[in-house]
Amino acid sequence: MPAISLENTITIAMSVRDRHASAAWYADMLGFELIFHADEAGWSEVQTKTPGVTIGLGEAVEPAPGNCVPVFGTADLDAGRAQLEAAKVRFDGPTEVIDGMVKTATFYDPDGNALMLAQDLTGG
Repeated sequence: MPAISLENTITIAMSVRDRHASAAWYADMLGFELIFHADEAGWSEVQTKTPGVTIGLGEAVEPAPGNCVPVFGTADLDAGRAQLEAAKVRFDGPTEVIDGMVKTATFYDPDGNALMLAQDLTGG
């Protein structure tokens, strides 16, 4: 059976308590831009720094945190982590390093959704 035909877009859906507050958080903390709020549908989307990749925020009374872990590449993980920590963003322990491969750090948005920063250490 052949693979289905996909477009070059990805929406990472997350449940949140307050879409407007979450969209503002993603803009302030990660520099993402609001695409739209669909209040009648309880849905908002923000554009990430990666073309074709958006985050969809579905409003829920009791969000289901941790339902996915988007990983965002960064050239300087330590600087990014320091900036987020200065804004009181919670991280899940120390930065993990696999020598010659990758450096990662997991952090959380205000609704407890896990996100990750990753820095390529392969030199490629």
